[in-house]
Amino acid sequence: MANPIEAVPAKKQFHLEEEHHPEGSTNLGFWLYLMSDCLIFAALFATYAVLGGNYAAGPAPADLFDLRFIALATLILLVSSITYGVAMIRAERNDKAGTLLWLGITGLLGLAFLGLEVFEFSTLIAEGAGPQRSAFLSAFFALVGTHGLHVTFGIVWLVVLMVQVWKFGLTPENHRRLMCLSMFWHFLDLIWIGVFSVVYLMGVVV
Repeated sequence: MANPIEAVPAKKQFHLEEEHHPEGSTNLGFWLYLMSDCLIFAALFATYAVLGGNYAAGPAPADLFDLRFIALATLILLVSSITYGVAMIRAERNDKAGTLLWLGITGLLGLAFLGLEVFEFSTLIAEGAGPQRSAFLSAFFALVGTHGLHVTFGIVWLVVLMVQVWKFGLTPENHRRLMCLSMFWHFLDLIWIGVFSVVYLMGVVV
């Protein structure tokens, strides 16, 4: 008679290994995402171009914007791209501490930029120049606010990536993630240059 204990089949043990995505597919997917973001901002810029002159007897850009304040915010965001570039150089040299340091500086600069943007928005709303005041202000808040949301997402992504680098080091996967975030961060800089030129500079000077 068979032993009942031996009759019970042994439980199969499954060893789950981390599934790695090919680098080429990751880069392609991220470029497609950036292209979709370009379409979003192109639509927002087009909307602003159409509605930007409709003040509804309200304040115009020259009445609202302080170019020195906006230039400071622009400088902070541009410097954050430089500090991220330094972080990438440290990562290429396999300097974990240096990478984390410069990523942290980049995140602080991003927070400073967001703080200035929140201050600008709250000041405008307190002065009665909220998004409901005119078509111009609706388009302005939509464009600049969408960029601000992207910067917020970039900072959250940066913090998560810093935790991954701190825990697992500068692995090939983390190098790839750093590169993707680098493209995203520089993309936000390019969009902001467009915002500064079209919305603020042309609005005040022209």
